[in-house]
Parts: sequence; C-alpha cells; structure tokens
Amino acid sequence: MDASAHSWNIPPRLEGRHVALEPLSPAHADGLRAALGDGELARCWYTHVPAPQDASNYIAAALEKQARGGSWAFAVLDAGRAVVGSTRFYDMDASVPRLQVGYTFYAPRVQRTGVNTEAKLLLLGHAFESMGCICVGFETSWFNQRSRAAIARLGAKQDGVLRSHRRHADGSVRDTVAFSIIASEWLAVKRNLLDRLENGGPAHG
Repeated sequence: MDASAHSWNIPPRLEGRHVALEPLSPAHADGLRAALGDGELARCWYTHVPAPQDASNYIAAALEKQARGGSWAFAVLDAGRAVVGSTRFYDMDASVPRLQVGYTFYAPRVQRTGVNTEAKLLLLGHAFESMGCICVGFETSWFNQRSRAAIARLGAKQDGVLRSHRRHADGSVRDTVAFSIIASEWLAVKRNLLDRLENGGPAHG
C-alpha cells in the first residue's frame, strides 16, 4: 500500500479489545503519573523512563519533538480507559517509507499481560496497512535483556548491534541492538500476535 500524505500527517487513535492508543496530550499527565507509580521504572539505568514527578515535562518534550516532525507519541489506555503507559513512532521517513517503534513503558500492573501484545498489533497494523511502511524498526540497549526478548517474540529479526550508538540516561555509552520487521513478514507476524491474544500465549508486557 502506498503511503498517503494523510496517513503520515495525522496521528491516529487506535483501539483493540483490551487496549487503546491515543495521541499523547497534557490531559494524560495525571494518568501517566499514576502509571509510573513509585518511580521504580525510572530507576532502571539502561532505560529512559521518566520519574512520576516528571510526567508533565515528559509529555511536553514529546510534543515539542513531535511538532518538529518525525515522531508521534501515544498514551496507552487499558480496557477501563486508565492510562497504563506510553509508546511512540519515531524516525518516521515517508520517503522510504519506514519508522521505528519505541519509547515504550508500562505500569507494573499490566506488564506480562496482553497489553503490549495488542498495542504492538495496533501499531504495526497501522504502520504496514495504513501508512504503507516497508519496514518497522525497534532499538534497545544491549543490557535490556527483557526488551530484547520481547521484541524477538513479536517476530522481529535482529539486524545487528550498533556499537557506541547512543547514551543511556546516566550518560554511559549505549550499544544499541537493532531489530526490524519488513513488509513481507507482516502477515506472519500479525498471525503470531493474534494467536497469542486469542489463545492466551506468553505475554509480552
């Protein structure tokens, strides 16, 4: 499917049975603060998760970056419409077309549930089926073993390791593990995600 100007200019609202993704806004600050809980997620040195008190600043920075083009930030809501996390499209390039999925974090109570599985199903479906992407990428720290395993379980293939690629939140140099799903793989990946949702397979939260 060819990428259209409309599909690359307007962040969508995406909804499944268990989760909804809507464009991140200042109205999500209280919910995001609650999802971040006691700040345990922010204390993980190899991730970039905000502390609860920084929720408003995190949203403002995400929206500022979005205004410059190339990224869309989303709030992740559970079936009860409570904010349980955030995720993002970034490095969006309609000329290829391709993008990255990342900046993802979830409240501890929804980790190891189907929330991330369905969120990824919605994001990937929109990227491949509405935006016409030929490739969707994922990146994570070499030290983030849980994230690496979760990305692989989606059906993404590891492309390689980018040495001294970025910096962690604490300033240490990050080796980035790069993964991708290409358009010809999407139907199999979609079947895998649907099967896990329908049959209660291993969660990806």
